[in-house]
Amino acid sequence: MTGNVRPETMARITTPELAQAFIDEQAQELRSQIGDKKVLLALSGGVDSSVVAALLIKAIGKQLVCVHVNHGLLRKGEPEQVIEVFRNQMNANLVYVDAVDRFLDKLAGVADPEQKRKIIGAEFIRVFEEEARKLDGIEFLGQGTIYPDILESDGVKAHHNVGGLPEDLQFELVEPVKLLFKDEVRVVGKALGLPDNMVFRQPFPGPGLGVRCLGAITRDRLECVRESDAILREEFAKNGLEGKVWQYFTVVPDFKSVGVKNGKRTFAYPVILRAVNTTDAMTATVEDVPFSLLEHITDRITHEVDGVNRVLFDLTPKPCATIEWE
Repeated sequence: MTGNVRPETMARITTPELAQAFIDEQAQELRSQIGDKKVLLALSGGVDSSVVAALLIKAIGKQLVCVHVNHGLLRKGEPEQVIEVFRNQMNANLVYVDAVDRFLDKLAGVADPEQKRKIIGAEFIRVFEEEARKLDGIEFLGQGTIYPDILESDGVKAHHNVGGLPEDLQFELVEPVKLLFKDEVRVVGKALGLPDNMVFRQPFPGPGLGVRCLGAITRDRLECVRESDAILREEFAKNGLEGKVWQYFTVVPDFKSVGVKNGKRTFAYPVILRAVNTTDAMTATVEDVPFSLLEHITDRITHEVDGVNRVLFDLTPKPCATIEWE
């Protein structure tokens, strides 16, 4: 399957049988393209990079080197899941890089959203480049480009941050799912045996929780975002909203308010809940979450998350709001 244009005759991958046929075809093409060389892949744990990793593992096994960079802005349990699924279950050649302090030190005091994005993207490239230079025999770069990326951005998948690698790293691209739409990638991921909570993971911004910890990122507010997000996701899953709502998350702004806890005044952060539905991300409506569930989530967050004394629900559709806050 060569070229950057999806053939009009190409059937949509909607069933396990079609997915398996695609996997078999791609595995053969990958072996032909790569031969006995090695492939480097930035494995974020997102849908696209995870499916590409699983597909490459099936095709070339240990010739794939996955690099998972933990920049401290991932959701709760995500780095551990990447290690468990790919290193422990799939026996992948996985390099884990703990760069939490490095990223958070760079981001200290930076409040502008675009500047935060640039720092996160640039630092990721530096970390990835450093890891690439430690390895011998790498001739290919795996990338989770999907068809909408080609249509919208000339095939450069910005959130994988590989576009800025130095020119002397002359890698040939390997993009096995570049002609698939997101729903097809999920069907292929399911057929490859990836867990549902990875295959059907909701959209997650490239800068991660960095754009949900509003303003200058601090470690205490970052933990408030991470822990409250985990509670929200757990409760939505328990109450049948996990597959019903397109995107849901928490946001923690850079201000505090007065509250009361255990009979004493507190001065702590609010947590904002966001839950929206959309088909194209150009417009979005707010999910009508049952008030009793909102009360329960509020009770859990205010009792289980340190440094929080209020929970708010964002009722604003897009437009006039955007889906994310930054």
